[in-house]
Amino acid sequence: MASFPEKTHKTGDSRNLGTPQHASGKQRAAEPKLPHVVGRVPGPKSQRVFELEQQYIAPGRQRISLLAGLGFDYGEGATLTDLDGNVYLDFVAGIGVASLGHAHPAIVNALARQAGKLMVGTFATTERAEALRLLIEVAPSNLQRAHFYSGGAEAVEAALRLARSVTKKYEVVAFWGGFHGKTGGVMGLIGDESKHGYGPWAGGQYLVPYADCYRCPFKLEHPACGLYCVDFARQQIKNSSSGAIAAILAEPMQGTAGNVIPPDDWLPAIKSLAQEFDAILIADEMITGFGRTGRMWGLEHSGTEVEIMTVGKGMGAGFPVSAVLMSEQISHAEPFSKPSASSSSYGGNPLAAVAVAQTITTIREEKLVENAERIGSICLNRMLQLKEKYEFVGDVRGRGLLLGLDLVRDRTSRRGLSRAVMEIIFKEALRRGLLIMGYFPRIRINPPLVITEAQAERGIEILDEVFAYVRDHVDWRSGN
Repeated sequence: MASFPEKTHKTGDSRNLGTPQHASGKQRAAEPKLPHVVGRVPGPKSQRVFELEQQYIAPGRQRISLLAGLGFDYGEGATLTDLDGNVYLDFVAGIGVASLGHAHPAIVNALARQAGKLMVGTFATTERAEALRLLIEVAPSNLQRAHFYSGGAEAVEAALRLARSVTKKYEVVAFWGGFHGKTGGVMGLIGDESKHGYGPWAGGQYLVPYADCYRCPFKLEHPACGLYCVDFARQQIKNSSSGAIAAILAEPMQGTAGNVIPPDDWLPAIKSLAQEFDAILIADEMITGFGRTGRMWGLEHSGTEVEIMTVGKGMGAGFPVSAVLMSEQISHAEPFSKPSASSSSYGGNPLAAVAVAQTITTIREEKLVENAERIGSICLNRMLQLKEKYEFVGDVRGRGLLLGLDLVRDRTSRRGLSRAVMEIIFKEALRRGLLIMGYFPRIRINPPLVITEAQAERGIEILDEVFAYVRDHVDWRSGN
């Protein structure tokens, strides 16, 4: 029978964390760990585990996992180490989940302590009370109530139920390029073709263009366009809906679409649009929340206030937990506020509560929002230099550590590089020790918030090396 290879480290090893901390979460001096790869990728131990897993796991895993073919052993701060001992700089962070990086001692110790006390249940606990207190403390000032859930889609569905309870209406507007989960109630709101083949969808769902200015479907330029996409959305709602819009569901910045940054005047305009139709604007901050954009919340960049906000991903630093935040006034709407109507079996369990409280505490103590803003600015400036250097870099954008690039065959048509070329880019980056969402022409960069300047600089240097390789050795215009 097949067996797993030996670990490349032993419990209790002294590890050089990517961000310097004590187990208490306080900082100490340490050199950041940098990528180091020896031999072929994947190595023999990684390949062995990957193939063993393939005997049992169902198809449909994340594309990045399948392309990499790696088996990981452990993580440290902003790095991951595979079973062959190769060290990779992590520019993915579990798609924004690992806000505190990997194996942060503060969260490891907090979860370990709680696991020995109590792990399940929805009764009141001091742990949940503290998590709620801290969450409301850092939330926008008008959001004073929250419910915990176990995942993003669950929270978004709960937010929609709340909006329907408040407005007594049922229709929802979302955006092209958006992603709010894969459960039945929200899958129809996915703003791309990945939902094909799963319909029919629930009725009363409408999609309108997002303010993706580099790829404007109307071929206009901001600000001369006068936010025509908002005008178009207004006409779409008037002409396509039954006049019962309960909510407009929007990400302050889109993640899945390619870390898209709309102009700052767009979200306020969308809020005004929601008010026109007596609907509630729901801000989905799964990706943008908890310091990712260099502010605690993505909403802060545009100064927009909402009555419902969904959060998740980085709020538990890897532990599955999400939440819906709401204003005091609308929290009492029925049927959402009736006993058991908004509950969740896993939501707010003591382990999840500890993860939330410790994540918020660590973000504040270690000034990780400020770190995201500072390191993100350094990365953005370096990426703009790449745009000047390489003809196929069409667009560079970012806020904090939510960064994106468009790689194109020519800057006039803006046609993206082929999948074959993008897979070369992904594998060349991996071979040099950089794990990045670089297998589509809209590259997403979202490392852990604990990443250091030296690590970020090295990551962009690797990207530079990979782009030079593509320029000199790959027919990137045709895709061959």
